[in-house]
Amino acid sequence: MKQLFAFIRKEFYHVFRDRRTLLILFGFPVVQILLFGYALSSEVKNIGIAIQDNARDVNSSEIVNRIKTSSYFQVKDEIVNYKDVESRFKDGSIKCAIIFPANFGEDLYRKDGAQIQLLADASDPNTATIVTNYLTAIIKAYQQDLNPGTALSYQIVPQLRQLYNEEQNGSLNFIPGVIALIFMIVSTALTSVAVVREKELGTMEILLVSPFKPIMVLIAKAIPYLVLSLVNFIIILLLSVFVLDVEIRGSLVLIFAESILFIITCLSLGLLISNVTDSQQTAMLIAMMGMMLPTLLLTGFMFPLENMPWIFQVISHIVPSRYYYAIIKAVMLKGMGFSYVWKETLILVGMSVVLLSIALKRFKIRL
Repeated sequence: MKQLFAFIRKEFYHVFRDRRTLLILFGFPVVQILLFGYALSSEVKNIGIAIQDNARDVNSSEIVNRIKTSSYFQVKDEIVNYKDVESRFKDGSIKCAIIFPANFGEDLYRKDGAQIQLLADASDPNTATIVTNYLTAIIKAYQQDLNPGTALSYQIVPQLRQLYNEEQNGSLNFIPGVIALIFMIVSTALTSVAVVREKELGTMEILLVSPFKPIMVLIAKAIPYLVLSLVNFIIILLLSVFVLDVEIRGSLVLIFAESILFIITCLSLGLLISNVTDSQQTAMLIAMMGMMLPTLLLTGFMFPLENMPWIFQVISHIVPSRYYYAIIKAVMLKGMGFSYVWKETLILVGMSVVLLSIALKRFKIRL
């Protein structure tokens, strides 16, 4: 028993002396509690909405006021031209639009009833369904308030249209997120052990005395994983199209170019992790846990970013997968071109250059 207690005491010493282990033991659970307790919510709120009120009468104004006072919506713009609605959807400022016809107030008291057009961004089918249900409930509540306690001889009939995903295919929302998650895990995790493996196996001396420059060593380590990641990407696209019935609306060339850029960003991050760690276990743990959770939680893949507190929204801007997820969702599902995703592309280019430069600078040419 004395030997057992001595061994247990020694393990405690190792834990307390290792700051990384302490961070994993105590810091990681705290972050999880904060994320799951405050940041993550399945409730849809603060949804951007645009309104085109062609009637501008008492009835339409009352419905608009009810929408504005609801916590579920944020009225981003009141559109005058119908052609501007699609541009609002494409730039991502709104998730839904409501359009009142010019004769809304007159049709309201007729036998056939009045109609309101609701347009929803169905690239995320769950959010689109919830948003249209919220708007329908607001409209029905106003209808009941017009003549409470009696049967109505008129009715408002909302006309729904689900943009970008009229078939309500739930896979459309998950495919971009799964692609980003796979790239982030595979490319970053595998590359993170590329250099540190040489240190553990004792073969780093051979690399250091070789005529290879440090930049060539890093590139040689990254290229195999770049090829493997592209093979993974092709397999994912084939499964998406032929198994999950996902229609690729945008340019395949643009999708591949953006994917290569994101893979390079992940490889640069993995090389940086490999250069600053001394063991494969540490590198793998940082790459797996440090990259998987931000990809799942802070990209808008599983939970809407607008539901989170502002501090988490700020942190999400340093997660590369957030920008790639936005790019793939826009190009693959909405058919947008480079003019709509150039900002996210420049951010990924900047991240790749910075991460690769730091990795090269931290590459030790002496043992």
